Amino acid sequence: MSTFEVLGNPVGKDRLFLIGGPCVLESEALALKVATFLKRTCDELGVPYIFKSSYDKANRTAIDSFRGPGLERGLAMLERVRREVGVPVLTDVHSRREAKEAARVVDIIQIPAFLVRQTDLVLAAGETGKPVNLKKAQFLAPWDMANVVKKVESTGNRKILLTERGTAFGYNNLVVDMRSIPVMAALGYPVVFDATHSVQLPGGLGRSSGGQRDFVRPLACAAVAAGADGVFFEVHEDPDRALCDGPNSLSLPDAGELLAVLVELYRTARRRCVRGESAAFADP
Repeated sequence: MSTFEVLGNPVGKDRLFLIGGPCVLESEALALKVATFLKRTCDELGVPYIFKSSYDKANRTAIDSFRGPGLERGLAMLERVRREVGVPVLTDVHSRREAKEAARVVDIIQIPAFLVRQTDLVLAAGETGKPVNLKKAQFLAPWDMANVVKKVESTGNRKILLTERGTAFGYNNLVVDMRSIPVMAALGYPVVFDATHSVQLPGGLGRSSGGQRDFVRPLACAAVAAGADGVFFEVHEDPDRALCDGPNSLSLPDAGELLAVLVELYRTARRRCVRGESAAFADP
């Protein structure tokens, strides 16, 4: 498996890692509070940590939904988190121009699930030379991610993460097929499980998405047992008041407690569970 380091933090090598933060940048104060808490928790557990938040949630359900502070102000907020908390930062981009701008600040560029088949965007992310987190689309089979990976590889960039975030299952619902973890691992890159977006109910509240927070824990445990290298949490100091994805976000204490469980499970899974990485997993 291809691994790499971000600000000295190993990604996908021998230790579970965490990508986490508020879904969207609501304020600098919230971003700093969540990043500080998660860094302290991860340091105690020996977990490499990457802060994630979005400067623009371009795919909100309703026209008047909160989207974030925008590119310029949002990147300034991410830069402050990176500098003051001392953690790598990750954000998602939506255009070639945004990829170039974001690469000046962030350590990892993320391609949103809805946009992962947009060739020009994927190529632009790869061309920055920064690690690229490819979120598997809700409408793609895990083996279809091989084509997306090849697009990034064509730029000479092999610092790639693949993230499972659930698959559309009827209307306003997602389901997670844990076979996706070894299937994507067979492509040769670290696999992340997005434990909070996977319990989202897209558009489930009519003018916004709902979520089933109670299922974050069992699904995260299942994914780590299935061989996930990292986990992705949306974390907020008060999820019920979050301006984006509150119903599926974790509180600070819940995130810390669950992460401790996953670290122990990761160690057991690596010792006792067989992780298939045969090329045979790469297609149906």
